[in-house]
Amino acid sequence: MTAREPDASSDSPGRHTRHDVAPAGVSVNFTVNGVHHALTLDPRSTLLDVLREQLDLNGSKKGCDQGQCGACTVLIDSRRVVSCLTLAVMTDGKDVTTIEGLAKDGKLHPLQQAFIDHDAFQCGYCTPGQICSAAGLITEGKATTPDEIRELMSGNICRCGAYPNIVAAIQQAMRHT
Repeated sequence: MTAREPDASSDSPGRHTRHDVAPAGVSVNFTVNGVHHALTLDPRSTLLDVLREQLDLNGSKKGCDQGQCGACTVLIDSRRVVSCLTLAVMTDGKDVTTIEGLAKDGKLHPLQQAFIDHDAFQCGYCTPGQICSAAGLITEGKATTPDEIRELMSGNICRCGAYPNIVAAIQQAMRHT
């Protein structure tokens, strides 16, 4: 006689039989680049995915999807965060700024201009995250030397190795803010 396996389709108490049911949507109200959004979101959605797939803001890049490269860095209430590890529901009532929201009235943000002036990008993939992270770094006011800038920007990887130019661009922007 063999032991009988429990029937996976049974509705026995405490047994979950359906794994394909998405959780109920959650209402989220937040501002992105000065525009208010009221969305109903899957509570598992990352901020990066909502920005790219629902709001069509593709500047923030999906790099490692593990919070290690910084390509997805955005600002939440002027604080830098990796959006691939931030659940979108956590932004309820918050102000989110992406690379698209830094320029004002057709004029580049000082960091955007400094990155151009110092050729602080090569392939450009990391540039939006680098610039958003640098904007947060400047707001924090903790970096005053090149070494401090390098240390506080260490969460943003540039695979092309444009680090000296990135530091020079940040220093230029710090002088103009």
